[in-house]
Amino acid sequence: MQPLILLSGANQSRANYEAAVTAAGGLPHSRYLPEPEVQNFAGLILCGGGDLDHACFGQPDQGSRDVDRRRDEVELALVARFLEANRPILGICRGMQVLNVALGGDLIQDLPAPLRAGHTSDGQGDLLHPVIFSPGTVLAQLYPRPCLVNSAHHQAVSRLGRGLRPAALSEDGCVEGLVHASLPLWGVQWHPERLCLAHARPEAADGMRLFRFFLAACRRGAGPRTAAAQIHTKDR
Repeated sequence: MQPLILLSGANQSRANYEAAVTAAGGLPHSRYLPEPEVQNFAGLILCGGGDLDHACFGQPDQGSRDVDRRRDEVELALVARFLEANRPILGICRGMQVLNVALGGDLIQDLPAPLRAGHTSDGQGDLLHPVIFSPGTVLAQLYPRPCLVNSAHHQAVSRLGRGLRPAALSEDGCVEGLVHASLPLWGVQWHPERLCLAHARPEAADGMRLFRFFLAACRRGAGPRTAAAQIHTKDR
């Protein structure tokens, strides 16, 4: 049976994430503010969205925006539950930042203008920029050469959380990927769901490689499965 994957995202369309999970062989269960339950799910994907509340990592407001504190609370609880159950987690953009904060790290709340110009186009769509992958990491295995990724963020990982190491860096030094030393946890600052299927860009990284890897990890985890007929993939 298809691994059942929980997608936690903003209260907006999550269609690109759902399509990527389905194409990679999974069954997406997509929700805004999902219940922090683990038992039915083989893995968790934390989707992109607005900023984390700066209070979650003990800082005063230094440029955070579009904060959704309830979502922060739910997703931090989800990370704790899935890690306790040793089930795979993939964090995408904001999701990677959630993983870092959940493990005790913090964030740059607003990149300085010279850096921000290379990572966000202020609502005009994704930018492409090169990244270099850290040797010996999963991301280096998936993407053995430096390549272009898309980018749409004004915050970035600063102090790393416990057990995390950088798996990809931009040319200006921003952390673009994270792996954990021992837990089935991976994060990317870019948006692979917007670099695959109908959104694939031949000059950029193939986002489906990451989703296929993640689904393979979820299958190896052998978590409980739920038949497609028992679940709806849209909010009620």
